[in-house]
Amino acid sequence: MFTKILIANRGEIACRVIATAKKMGIATVAVYSDADRSARHVQLADEAVHIGAAPSRESYLQADRIIAAAKQTGAQAIHPGYGFLSENEAFAKKVEDEGLVFIGPKAHSIAAMGDKIASKKLAQEAGVSCIPGYNEPIASPDQAVEIAKGIGYPVMIKASAGGGGKGLRVAFNDKEAHEGFASCQNEARSSFGDDRVFIEKFVQEPRHIEIQVLGDAHGNVIYLNERECSIQRRHQKVIEEAPSPFISDATRKAMGEQAVQLAKAVQYQSAGTVEFVVGKDQDFYFLEMNTRLQVEHPVTECITGLDLVELMIRVAAGQKLPLAQQDVKREGWAIECRINAEDPFRNFLPSTGRLVRFAPPEQTMFQAEADRRFGVRVDTGVYEGGEIPMYYDSMIAKLIVHGQDRNDAIQKMRAALNGFVIRGISSNIPFQAALLAHPKFVSGEFNTGFIAEHYAHGFSAEDVPHDDPDFLVALAAFMHRRYRARASGISGQLAGHGVKVGEQFVVVTLGHEGQNVQHPVSVTDFDTQSGASVVHVGGKDYRISSTATLGQVRVQGACNGQGFTAQVERGAGKNPLALRIAHNGTQVEALVLSPLGAQLHQLMPYKAPPDMSKFLLSPMPGLLVQVAVEPGQKVQAGERLAVIEAMKMENVLFAAQDGVVGKIVAGKGESLSVDQVILEFE
Repeated sequence: MFTKILIANRGEIACRVIATAKKMGIATVAVYSDADRSARHVQLADEAVHIGAAPSRESYLQADRIIAAAKQTGAQAIHPGYGFLSENEAFAKKVEDEGLVFIGPKAHSIAAMGDKIASKKLAQEAGVSCIPGYNEPIASPDQAVEIAKGIGYPVMIKASAGGGGKGLRVAFNDKEAHEGFASCQNEARSSFGDDRVFIEKFVQEPRHIEIQVLGDAHGNVIYLNERECSIQRRHQKVIEEAPSPFISDATRKAMGEQAVQLAKAVQYQSAGTVEFVVGKDQDFYFLEMNTRLQVEHPVTECITGLDLVELMIRVAAGQKLPLAQQDVKREGWAIECRINAEDPFRNFLPSTGRLVRFAPPEQTMFQAEADRRFGVRVDTGVYEGGEIPMYYDSMIAKLIVHGQDRNDAIQKMRAALNGFVIRGISSNIPFQAALLAHPKFVSGEFNTGFIAEHYAHGFSAEDVPHDDPDFLVALAAFMHRRYRARASGISGQLAGHGVKVGEQFVVVTLGHEGQNVQHPVSVTDFDTQSGASVVHVGGKDYRISSTATLGQVRVQGACNGQGFTAQVERGAGKNPLALRIAHNGTQVEALVLSPLGAQLHQLMPYKAPPDMSKFLLSPMPGLLVQVAVEPGQKVQAGERLAVIEAMKMENVLFAAQDGVVGKIVAGKGESLSVDQVILEFE
């Protein structure tokens, strides 16, 4: 067994590998870029080596520097994590050539599966069912259109070396095929240094289901059940679960056996994933094989009780798999939510910056402790006060729960999301909460088009209807009554002028454009010892008890005998006196006033925000890579104005209406903040 390994990665996956290495008594070496000098993975490792500037092509993609760091520190093996160099055959080969061990499959397996065109042919030879398509590299956009017509729309245009949603477009007509080809080629060239693109039939109403496989150097290969990854946004997975609520035992077995056949055909050693697209009649086709550990591996760890990182390390050290196919368990139900630094209310634009608050829900399951199950686990590479840099992907954390069955797992996940406190940057938690509450998700009736279908016009606060809106009002009144009780108990108040606490309040929920709603409430039976009250609102009584202290964002307690977790804070929104209440993805801002205060508040005039339509504002922090117009130029609605790059994605800004460009304020290469002016219109 190795005594020291180097992790050629960053973020949560580097931290994840370190956790297992520590359990196994193996010393760890981290590598880091300028942007990650004080990152969590650097703090957790036994040693750390600086390998270059912030952009990944100057650091985490520098194979020679990583191998030099391993030799310099005496590491015998390198774990690549996922992304970066994890599926780069030249890197895997070079590691082995330099006398080190690559903790992953052999270079020939990566080569065979990393090229999506070659892998299709190989899969067909191995008896794996494949999708119809054109598997030769395509030379031009015009050729792409001809091929797409031949296969029949819709088609999927994919970069041969692609992954993680990069270099992938779906085209429904000639125009989209033409444009999609060029975009895929550019993205593939900048992300993977390989611009080959191919086309295949797009299966409608498809599910994305993948089989986890595990092979060793002794010819043993097993499959560890499946993962359901159909909840995707722009081909990026959002929620993953294991097992799938859709496939039958017979389909599971057939898919598993085909995945094993393919792994054996390429003499696969290590953890890998065979991805399938499954049609509505459980007909399944091979998509690709990921020759690495997947982001969503924790859900498989939950239901099988296996530590996949440990098994990868053991296989790399030449050990045999410790279990056979019949020993693979499938217990309970696991769900993973990817918590990303993006603003769901601003079309999921990246949100970088400092994590002012970062308080995940309490963990009861831990990385590398596969026997601790049926609870909550948080895999993260960040910490409170740390920075989310704009150079890498947007993942803040992965939230994983393990339940007795699917409904139990959904309930656990909803409670965990309610208690996940992130401030300083926006996160997609409200969107995750909305997905978990959606009837179609709860019933298991969804496919990869689920998000595009149900959130076609983006995501807004109205998309998260609360099952009991009066509870949010009652909670605001309850917390306000606690604040007032504390104020009244402060010593040294002038006699006759002390804080008086009434029982009658009006909760004013603040709406758009001054559309406020008043809710008369009464708070009775207040008990400072037990922290319990009865709040009467909307003709109902809410008996709420909580010992949450002031200034604590996460509030846990019980309402009418049912436990709840919510977030409450003062002054977090536009009004410094309002309470912001967040629960089950719904957020309200509420002023809790005396009856007289509420009457006076109604008389306050509404102040409209300034008109900013004459400016093009940056919708997110990022790098301005192109300004596509010049002063005096006439532009039409829908015309390209600028391109901003953030978190490995290019975001194109288009004109919202016809106009004439006045002044260009920001220049190419400038780092922009949110709402910074890029240009003005005349």
